Amino acid sequence: MAQTKAQRSAAAKKAAATRKRNQAKSSGGELKRAAGATTRSATRAAGAAGKAAKSAGKAAASRASSARKKVR
Repeated sequence: MAQTKAQRSAAAKKAAATRKRNQAKSSGGELKRAAGATTRSATRAAGAAGKAAKSAGKAAASRASSARKKVR
């Protein structure tokens, strides 16, 4: 049975909508993955900065401690 022009048009619109929906789903997944990677790298960077600050503080305390010992 042949499709009418209206049926073909409706099928084409439905197919286009499905393609757009699938494209949006896949780009949403990519966006989620990219955001997750950015968050993880920012967390790692903050952790590294914290560790560096901690070790710098320890080094400063050690220098101050050794300076006091030399004075005595």
